Amino acid sequence: MKMIKIAVRVVNLIGLLLLVLIFAMPFAWMLSTSLKTLPETMIFPPNWIPKHFEWSNFAKAWVSGPFLHYIMNSLTVSAGILVLQMLTIIPAAYAFARYRFKGSGFLFGMVMITLMIPAQLIFLPVYLQLSVWKLLNTHLALILPFASSAFGIFLLRQSFKQVQEELLEAARLDSAKEWQIILRIMVPLAKPVLATFALFSFIAHWNDYFWPLVMTTDETARTLPLGIAKIRQEAGIANWNVLMAGNMILVTPILIAFFFAQRQIIRAFVYTGVK
Repeated sequence: MKMIKIAVRVVNLIGLLLLVLIFAMPFAWMLSTSLKTLPETMIFPPNWIPKHFEWSNFAKAWVSGPFLHYIMNSLTVSAGILVLQMLTIIPAAYAFARYRFKGSGFLFGMVMITLMIPAQLIFLPVYLQLSVWKLLNTHLALILPFASSAFGIFLLRQSFKQVQEELLEAARLDSAKEWQIILRIMVPLAKPVLATFALFSFIAHWNDYFWPLVMTTDETARTLPLGIAKIRQEAGIANWNVLMAGNMILVTPILIAFFFAQRQIIRAFVYTGVK
């Protein structure tokens, strides 16, 4: 019996190591390529460890365009979307979780249906409407279409439903208003879920390429993924080392955000699983 348990643990460990390799290898390859010379990127079979670390690739990527401007645009758009989403999904999730009103099931179903509609299907009417409002080539054109999130409402609703009704009744007996219950009870209890959603939202919109490409035509409001896309050709040769250096600049804020949010993410999954 003891040997079977040891064998199961070994198999589980091997499986976890394989998963780590599958997900870590593309990132490791990107980092390795970003530090190579251009001839080294063409070698087959490829070398994982560069012979000479070309840190100048990052400088070349940075000066290939107004990278600081792209980064500020990406931060503005991602933060603006996240703030608006928090302002909309928290009260909506609370209403769907704690209230029963006529048509609540139908309305929640309509919210869930929006998860099935890809952005590529609705971008044309949204583009035309933003054009009428003269918002193209502005940050608002990249923020307003994502001011709410059906996934966020669903995720937070499930978390709010797990809060005991007795706790809310006790707060109401103490003359607490609904907004006080939301801010002082519901939000603190759902902090891991909110942190998880915030990270997912930040990653999705920080990496978004399609929407900024459609809604902008100049550098005024263009974001970092579009700036990276410009590092494609130089003198007719694909500069993969410089391109990968640009991608490393792109993913660094995501890694930093994940580092600070990982504990909350683990708590969110553990909390949901226990309940």
